[in-house]
Order: sequence, then C-alpha cells, then structure tokens
Amino acid sequence: MVDIFDEVDEELRADKAEALLKRYSGALVGAALVVLAGVGSWQGWQWWQARQDAAAAGAFVSAVSTLDRAASLDSTARASLGAAFDALSAGAPEGYRTLSRLHAAALKAQAGDLNGAAVLWDQVASDGAADPLLRDLATLMWAEWQIDQGDPARLEARLKPLTEPTNAWRSLAQEQLALLELRQGHAEQAKAAFGKLSQDVTAPAGVRSRATALLSRFGS
Repeated sequence: MVDIFDEVDEELRADKAEALLKRYSGALVGAALVVLAGVGSWQGWQWWQARQDAAAAGAFVSAVSTLDRAASLDSTARASLGAAFDALSAGAPEGYRTLSRLHAAALKAQAGDLNGAAVLWDQVASDGAADPLLRDLATLMWAEWQIDQGDPARLEARLKPLTEPTNAWRSLAQEQLALLELRQGHAEQAKAAFGKLSQDVTAPAGVRSRATALLSRFGS
C-alpha cells in the first residue's frame, strides 16, 4: 500500500510540474534569455576592459621608456611626452591615470612650471579613487618642490600626516620637515631631526646618507 501511495504522489507532482511548465514556459524562456544576455554583456565588457588596459599599459610603458632613455629633454621632446602623459591622465584606467599624472607633474616641475605641477599633484592627492600610497607620494612630491619657497605652515600641515610610523614615505617626509626647520633657521631642531634620521635603520640608505652629510655641516 505504501508503494502505491508513493507512486500516486509522484504522478501528482509530475502533473503539477508539467502544468506549471506550460503556464510559465514563456516567462522561463525570457528569464533564461536575460541571464544569457547578462553573461554575454559581462564577458563583452571584460574583453573591452582588457583591451583598454592593454592599450593604456603599452602607451604608458612607451612614454616611460622614452623618458628613461633620454639623458636630457629639449622643449619639443618634453612637450611631446607631457602630451602623452596628459592623454593617459584623461582617459586611461585608474592606476595608469594616476601614474601618468605624477609623471606629467614631474615634467612640468622640471620645466619650471611649478603651478601646473602643483595642480596635478593636488588632483592626485585629493583623488579618492587613487591608491593611498600614490596619493601620499603626490603630497610628498608637492612638498619637495615647495620646500624652498612654500608657506612653512602649509608645508608642515601636509607633511606631518606622512610621518606616521606605518606610512611608506615616513622617512622622506621627516627629511623634508628637517629641511624646513633648516630653512627657517631652526638649527637645533634640524640637527636633532637629521641625527635621528642618520641612525634610523628603517630609513632608506639615501636618506641616512644625506642626513649624515648634513650633520657634518653642524660639526657633528
């Protein structure tokens, strides 16, 4: 008896399933088409994005290679490279866009256009979509080019956050703050800062070497 009831129950379930399939077959087909269209669109977008990334990577590597190979740049070559980085800054995917802005800013600074460079550095520093490491680097580069004539209070305010123990640019920011003390005639504060940097084993070798060299001028 149990087997008979099970068979009847299965047949009823089969009948219900068939009825539901007939009733909603159009909707099911439509849903399947939507899913397939979504998958196709996603794959198409990934393909397009990969092409964009590859094109940006090629253009960026080409521009950087040209920059690295050049012992010096005349005004025409500098303008051409600047235009290449500007184009990448405007249309490349995030990452290449940020790096291109940093390179474009450096070219402007080297050409004497500090205002134009500062604009680009500030754009990177305030770009919430950019990598925090690159945002801090933009602030550091801005400070390095402003350290001789920029407003001391503003320089200090922007450099201080970079001196946190976990910041990758901590030692370089401390070096700039020490130079700022020296510029303002605060010899003892500068001497103390350079002394710490010269003994900081976590600081890059270049920073320690420069600190030691500057300390020698204080007679230490």
